[in-house]
Amino acid sequence: MRKFLAGIPTLLILILSLSGCNTVGDKSGSLTYIYEVAAVLSLLLLVGCIILVRKKRVWFITLFSSVFVVNVGYSFLAISSNLEMALWANRISYLGSVFLPLSMLMILLTVSNTSYKRKLPTVLLGVAVVVFLIAASPGILPIYYKDVSFEIVDGVSRLVKVYGPLHPIYLVYLLGYFSAMVAIIIRANIKKTIDTTAHAIIIAIAVFVNIGVWLTEQLVAIDFEMLSVSYIISELFLLGVHLVMNEYQRMSQLVKQVESVHNYSEGATAASDTMLDTPVESESITPERIEFFMMGLQTLTPSEKAIYDAYIARVTTKEIMANMNIKESTVKYHSRNLYSKLGVSTRKELIELHKHIKSVKAKLEEAQDVTGK
Repeated sequence: MRKFLAGIPTLLILILSLSGCNTVGDKSGSLTYIYEVAAVLSLLLLVGCIILVRKKRVWFITLFSSVFVVNVGYSFLAISSNLEMALWANRISYLGSVFLPLSMLMILLTVSNTSYKRKLPTVLLGVAVVVFLIAASPGILPIYYKDVSFEIVDGVSRLVKVYGPLHPIYLVYLLGYFSAMVAIIIRANIKKTIDTTAHAIIIAIAVFVNIGVWLTEQLVAIDFEMLSVSYIISELFLLGVHLVMNEYQRMSQLVKQVESVHNYSEGATAASDTMLDTPVESESITPERIEFFMMGLQTLTPSEKAIYDAYIARVTTKEIMANMNIKESTVKYHSRNLYSKLGVSTRKELIELHKHIKSVKAKLEEAQDVTGK
C-alpha cells in the first residue's frame, strides 16, 4: 500500500502535464482520458481508504466517495452526446462537490480534537442538500443557470452557461467551508488540541491547496477542472494525517501504559491488583525516549531495518557485511541514520531500549490476560 501511495504523485503530475493551461475553447480530446484517469485513481483511493481506515470512519468514506463521484461526473460530462446527458453529468459532479467540503470539515474537527454540537452534522447535511438541489436545477428551473446549452469542442463536451441569480450560492458555500476549516486549524493550533504541529501544517496544506486552486479557477481561464486533481491531493494529505496520527496515538497510549503500570499481587483476583511495575533497566530510559524510539522504527528504510534486526539478533558487523553483501562504510552509513532515527548513539543503547520495550509489552500483555480472566 505504501508503494501504491508513493506512485500517486507521479500520476497527478502526469494528469497536470496533459491538461495544460490553454484558453477555454481550445480543449483537446485528451482531457476525456485525463478525467477518466482521475476517476479510476479516486476509485482506487476509495478502496485504499476502506482498507486502511480500520474503524471505517464514516466521514473518511464520505470524503473519498465524494471525490470519486465528482470525477465520475466530470468524465461523463466530457463524453456527453446531448444536453440532457450533460446536465445529468453536471448534477453528478455537484452531488460529490457539495458533500466533499462537509466531509473534509468533519474530518478536520475529528483530527484536531475540536468539540462540536451533536446536531451540527445534521444541520450541515441539510444545507448541503439545499445547495445541491439549487445546483442541480438547470434544465428544470432558471435559477442557477438562466440559460444553458450544449456544445462539443475538439471532441470534448461542455455546457455553455449563463449564470442565474442563485449561482453565487455555491461559491459562498465553498468559501464558508474553507473559512471554517482555516479557523479550526488556527484554533486547534492555539488551543494545542492537535497532537503535533506537523499534523496542523499538513492539514493546513490540504485546505490551502483547494483554496488556491479554486481561486485560480475563478481568476484564470483554465481549460481543465483543476479541483478534480486538488481533491485527490487533499485525500492523500488527510489519509496520511489519519495514518500518522493513528500510529502516534498508539505510541502515546503505550507510553501512558508504561507510566501507569503498578505493582499487583500474584494471588489477587481483583482487576485493580493486576498491573505490574515497569522494569526500568536504566534511568535514562524515559517515556519520551520510548515514544521517539518506536516512532522512529516506523521510518526505517529496508536496509536500516535489516541492520536493526541484525543488531537485535547480536549479529557482528562482519556477518552483516557478508549477509547483505555491503562494505563496512555502508554499514556505518546506515547505522548513523538508524541511530539518529531511534535517538540512540550506540548499538548497546539500541539493544537496551529494545529489551526494555519488549519487557514492558510482555508485562502489559500478562496484566491484560489476568484482567481478562
